[in-house]
Amino acid sequence: MIGVRSRKSHFGMIRDRSRTYYGWVMLGLAAAAMVGTLPGRTQGLGLITEPLLADLRISRVDYAQLNLWATLIGSGFAIGIGRILDRLGARVVLTTIALALGIVVVAMAHVTTFWALAIAVTLTRGLGQSALSVISIAMVGHWFVRKIDLAMAIYSIVLSIGFMIAFPVVGGLVQFWGWRGAWLVVGLALVLGLAPASWLLGRRGPEEMGLAIDGERSPQPDAPAMEPSGYTWQQAIATPAFWLFALGAALYGLVASGIGLFNESILSERGFGADVYYQTLIVTAMTGLAGNFGGGWLARRMPLPWLLALSLFVLAAGLTALPLVTTITQVMAWAMAMGLGGGLVMVLFFSVWPRVYGRKHLGLIQGAAQAMTVLASAVGPLLLAWCVEWTGSYASMFYLLAGIIGITATVAVITPLPAASSYSVTSAST
Repeated sequence: MIGVRSRKSHFGMIRDRSRTYYGWVMLGLAAAAMVGTLPGRTQGLGLITEPLLADLRISRVDYAQLNLWATLIGSGFAIGIGRILDRLGARVVLTTIALALGIVVVAMAHVTTFWALAIAVTLTRGLGQSALSVISIAMVGHWFVRKIDLAMAIYSIVLSIGFMIAFPVVGGLVQFWGWRGAWLVVGLALVLGLAPASWLLGRRGPEEMGLAIDGERSPQPDAPAMEPSGYTWQQAIATPAFWLFALGAALYGLVASGIGLFNESILSERGFGADVYYQTLIVTAMTGLAGNFGGGWLARRMPLPWLLALSLFVLAAGLTALPLVTTITQVMAWAMAMGLGGGLVMVLFFSVWPRVYGRKHLGLIQGAAQAMTVLASAVGPLLLAWCVEWTGSYASMFYLLAGIIGITATVAVITPLPAASSYSVTSAST
């Protein structure tokens, strides 16, 4: 009997090892959740801006101010949701937020007044751009530690492809059914698609399923129970590295949101038409994927602060060159630099928090950093608008931002990561 039992146990371990690690399923769900943030993102709202303004007879200035306050207020959702995620887990929280966001988007498709629109946009910003983004990124960090760089690179690629599909699909719906019909479809997709999938597939973490982190080995039956460990929120924000990476990501968000909103106007200032603008979008998207690949590969081979410095230097160079471009070739080279630098920053922002600060309070730590990026993305378009109003050109702001980003990159080179300590690398039982 002992021999039979041992043989069965042996075969059971082989079977467990042959299974695909469930973390990859969670990674796919996390990417789908990030694509689900579309109605709360600047690019997503941009798909319906023109017909919405015409329908509700709202001026661009009023809508810009509405968007600014909606983004600033919505950023607070990033901090609150992180604490809830740490306590309740991804299954409950992701399902709830996806359902709530879907209901808000459906309601937004029926608004008829400015204030109803303001409430709806604020909630889509808070639930989508802030809360759902934090949940999505933190989910991957709950399942991967040693393989976090590879996982985040794959995650970045999958969600980038998802957005490449979602944007033209929603844009086509806007053209055929109008902005209200398109937004109704998006809301129903969240309610009837993402929310049920989150409940069926979502899991709190590998420990809940009796799995080892990263899926590298099966835990022994008699092994002591392990639970996620890591820095507390207070310990994390006390380290210079937290502020360095949060600031680096926020600066990229500021630049990306500002240029993304006024890209056509910026290139027009340099003498290029709308056709060149659309070409730069394609180039930036493709080189962003290359940055995702490269970032995942480099993150396992060089210190993360150095990789951040490299990505920020690329962004600074792109900003410095933008006011000087005069040919199509130069414009495309600039677009490549922005896409590459952005792709590197994206992988870093996704992977640094669980890798450096552990998983126990990942949601709260990630939420604090996410709030900074949302705040910066709200301010970016306003800074560029002020600059062109005061000086008649975007150039001065580009040079100023390039200088700030260059200084941040230089600081990154000399900023150490926190030293591994008992509360960041050991189990709760030690």
